[in-house]
Amino acid sequence: MRAFPRRNRGAGGFTLLEILIALFIFAIVLSTLFTSYTGTFKIMEGTESQAGMYSKARITLARIQEDLESVCFTPAKSQSSFDAPPPPTRFVGEESEIGGRKADTLRFASLAHLIFNEDDLDAGSAEIRFEVREEGEGDAFCLYRVDTPLFNEPPEAGTGGLLLCDGLYSVTFTYVDKEGESYESWDSTSDSFLNKLPAMVKVSLEFMNEQDEQPPLKFVTAVAIPMRGEDSAQKN
Repeated sequence: MRAFPRRNRGAGGFTLLEILIALFIFAIVLSTLFTSYTGTFKIMEGTESQAGMYSKARITLARIQEDLESVCFTPAKSQSSFDAPPPPTRFVGEESEIGGRKADTLRFASLAHLIFNEDDLDAGSAEIRFEVREEGEGDAFCLYRVDTPLFNEPPEAGTGGLLLCDGLYSVTFTYVDKEGESYESWDSTSDSFLNKLPAMVKVSLEFMNEQDEQPPLKFVTAVAIPMRGEDSAQKN
């Protein structure tokens, strides 16, 4: 009879060293996959966050542009008394800061009144006020749009209105006259700009960049005012 060699019982197993090496390789592969996985999600979150900022900036700037392009303005007949109430259609842009960051306000009369109920159907023009407020946790600002039909009592500063945009780092309005000179503020009832509208308003929105330590994302537009103050005064 032919003899067959006996099989070693431990020949089909793994040594402790082989198991440790396999675990080490598995850990490296798993770590690489996890890093790639989390990195991909961070990129996706960053892209979605920036897309949200672009969308909010586009909607906000479009709303401001529509309001400014529908501005209505009636020059004051006289400024003989400082106690006399200012005309409801004055154009006032005020330079302001919150915590060292630009938080300008702007108010003017416009035909772009938004109607939300039947009582406002015959409202016609309205006073539009853009106001920056500091709300909620964190350092981000909120931009509110307060829409009040003319000759109605507007809400107090810091109250009322609809949230137009949040997550802002700063809001800046700059006013340009017909000579191209820029100003940080404007008041159509003051001696410097009496019965005048700016030729153009520049709007700058800066958004908080929460994804990294890069500077805030900035969006800028310029809106030409269709009716000049000088022309209005001459027609009046």
